[in-house]
Amino acid sequence: MTTAPAPTADTPASRRGPLAPVPTSAPPPAAEPLPPANKLPLAVAAVIGAGLTAWTWSEHGAKPGVLLLLGIALGVALFHSRFGFTSAWRQLIAVGNGTGLRAHTLLLGTTAALFALVIGTGSGLFGTTPAPSAGPIGFGLLIGAFLFAVGMQLGGACASGTLFAVGSGQSTIVLTLAGFVAGSTLAAWQWELWRDLPAADPFLFSDHFGGWGGSLAVTLVALAVVYAVARRVQARRNPPPVGVPPSARTTAARVLRGSWTLWAGALVLAVLGAGVLLVSGGAWGVTSAFALWGSRIADLLGGDPSGWAYWQQAGNAAQLHGPVLADKNSLTDFGIMIGAGVAAAAGGVWTLHRSIPARTALAGVLGGVLMGIGARMAGGCNIGAYLAGIASGSLHGWIWGAVALLGTYAGLKLRPFFGLGNPKPTDSVC
Repeated sequence: MTTAPAPTADTPASRRGPLAPVPTSAPPPAAEPLPPANKLPLAVAAVIGAGLTAWTWSEHGAKPGVLLLLGIALGVALFHSRFGFTSAWRQLIAVGNGTGLRAHTLLLGTTAALFALVIGTGSGLFGTTPAPSAGPIGFGLLIGAFLFAVGMQLGGACASGTLFAVGSGQSTIVLTLAGFVAGSTLAAWQWELWRDLPAADPFLFSDHFGGWGGSLAVTLVALAVVYAVARRVQARRNPPPVGVPPSARTTAARVLRGSWTLWAGALVLAVLGAGVLLVSGGAWGVTSAFALWGSRIADLLGGDPSGWAYWQQAGNAAQLHGPVLADKNSLTDFGIMIGAGVAAAAGGVWTLHRSIPARTALAGVLGGVLMGIGARMAGGCNIGAYLAGIASGSLHGWIWGAVALLGTYAGLKLRPFFGLGNPKPTDSVC
């Protein structure tokens, strides 16, 4: 795959239109060719995906089966595009490269447009009524988003990133996932400690700016400002380019084996996220499933999660006592790991990392615990609060994102204590 040279700092301003590449200190490197497919992991992932989908469909019906398929497709798209939230914020804060954040604006804007269409028209499948994701605005949101952002910089992945990294064989991130589940479970167990923190009611743009059309307009204008600021920051700091993953050489091969551009990934993820809303009536989410999994494990070990105040709420009680493979977020989470396994193996890059330094392992577990606690306090993660919140026209999604930038800064300061590096202006890629 050939890559057009990125403009450098001395590129004339007349060649820097709003959609033109932003200057970097060097052109991005050319993508290396993909190795042959990992046939055994590919076969295993494909069999697991097909078998689990067939079983879920037969035992629980078409709706859970479709959600699992959407999760598998999300995993393929996340891995092939390497669509990240953790790395995007790290690159922006550390060296000023806004490539990832600008891709976020496309994902958020496209998802917001699809959400406005689906929710505004009341369109839903399987008898569902689609609803926006709106969260309260208070101390729980602020503390939770900050803790989550610190955790994702220590753990090396966000909520969606943890799932697709585990699926692609990255053993280190298994520790992050274990910490994530533990932190989510701990937060559910101790829910009474933080449930009554001061908070204001949710604020939906659609309630204040002329319905869903006005909400979409406000969201798109705000995202345009974010896009422009990210370009401006990068143009002033002239950072290293973002690294390029191995890629197939033809467009047709890239569809199946990768890698995709961030922009293609953003569009596909937006459509799939809207599909989750259509099928389930709720936005794509990740982390509530981790609290469910951990609580089920606690129950097997002799605990009594049904006695916890968190699980005594009406909706949560049904989630705890229902089948895991009928739980919306569990289905898409399992699907993401399977889909990422298929995508990584098809691209020949599925691998297990057998040697994990002790400090890296500690950072992974600690980062996962912080993300688990933070997601429950904030009412969501980078998917359930940031993506779903902003796409729903909810003010809490914007606040989550702003606080997460502050948490990212703090997380970058902590990473060297665990032997983890940060991008530097002198790097060849960031």
